[in-house]
Amino acid sequence: MSDLILDRPGRAARAASSVDLYRAVWRWHFYAGLFVLPFLVSLSITGGLYLFRDEIDAIVHADVKRVDAAEGATPTSPSEMVAAALAAHPGTAVKYTDPVDAGTSAEITVRTDAGERLAVYVNPYDASVLGALPDRGTIMWTIRQLHSLKFFGPVARGAVEIAAGWSILLVATGIFLWWPRGQNGGVVSVRGTPARRVFWRDTHAVTGIAVGGFLVFLAVTGMPWSQVWGGQVNQWANGSNFGYPSGVRTDVPMSGVKLSQSGPTSWSMEQATVPTSAPAPQAPIGLDAAVGQFETLGLHHGFALNIPTTATGVYTGSVYPDDAAEQRVVHLDQYTGKPLIDMGYADYGPLGRALEWGISVHLGQQFGLANQIVLLLVCVGNVVLAVSAGVMWWKRRPSRSMGVPPMPKDRRVLRGLLVCLAIGGILFPLVGASLVVMLAIDFLVRRLARPLPA
Repeated sequence: MSDLILDRPGRAARAASSVDLYRAVWRWHFYAGLFVLPFLVSLSITGGLYLFRDEIDAIVHADVKRVDAAEGATPTSPSEMVAAALAAHPGTAVKYTDPVDAGTSAEITVRTDAGERLAVYVNPYDASVLGALPDRGTIMWTIRQLHSLKFFGPVARGAVEIAAGWSILLVATGIFLWWPRGQNGGVVSVRGTPARRVFWRDTHAVTGIAVGGFLVFLAVTGMPWSQVWGGQVNQWANGSNFGYPSGVRTDVPMSGVKLSQSGPTSWSMEQATVPTSAPAPQAPIGLDAAVGQFETLGLHHGFALNIPTTATGVYTGSVYPDDAAEQRVVHLDQYTGKPLIDMGYADYGPLGRALEWGISVHLGQQFGLANQIVLLLVCVGNVVLAVSAGVMWWKRRPSRSMGVPPMPKDRRVLRGLLVCLAIGGILFPLVGASLVVMLAIDFLVRRLARPLPA
């Protein structure tokens, strides 16, 4: 009995320390949610739609993207399709996109005489022009721009990068708060009714533990496209040797023009530059022969072919299908048709292959319909997280107060948490800068909450 009495102060100290740690984690979970949840709703809605980009575009733009393929019908030549597009929209053809399947139109990108870039859609069986849209003017390109906040400039894009970093903190602290501590509900079941706060608390906790891992995966795989961190890592990973990894022949003259300047490319090819054709006495091989060469080389249907517009330009065929392993970029000399550089997924470095696979899963394409459905459920779960957090906070908050969770009595418990946050801030610079801002806000909140002296 005496041993038990003597041990009580130690137990009390451990209990107080546990409460203080819980308060510290809860406080930073609150701050992370305050910043992340609005972005989480926006990213989840636009991302959920973008998972079905091909299906939605095929419905919304069916008049220009879909064709009726008669049995046994033979497509016309690519040069005939380009000629038809230019007859309807005079200018310079800069890209030919091969139909993905028998029911898909060909897409010709035209730089008009007025300087506008148009996507002209042509029926591959009779070379009739179905219509035109501004380049990257489909409904899904708009959704993609909204998803990345490119519409709103670099500051907004930086905010998305910060939100991605803070979402990892949100999940880590959320797991700590969810961890079972003897309670009967709120671990895998939801208690109460929507009228009670415990219902929303349990809904938030159970949904969070179900989608938390997916949320971290989406944040990490979305980071390569981020403005600051993604750009710096891309330069480090792919910035040498013209952006091509060791083992890919680059002992040919290079133009200095990046592949990404001519259209969308894979993350691993962002820094890759385009080679040049050596002027020769013979005439260029022409578009039809170039398309035939790419087909012979085995490029996946639906490849985009950049058409040279200068004497030293090359035919560049690139394709980024659902299966990341089938990504490929081939540059042909426009006079000889000889492949200058032929690069596929297997040529990427380990980091490039891992990130390309992750990005493909992130886009909902690597594993087909199952990939789309799982990520759609995650997007719905993210919205439920945000809504339940808002309702839970509203029911808990004191009158005329933000309802920030209380500070721990022993401020020393914050040190370990802040060290972890600082490490994350070093790895992700924008997140680190936002951490400093959040610490300043927390300081102000504590000062304003402090009672005035009598």
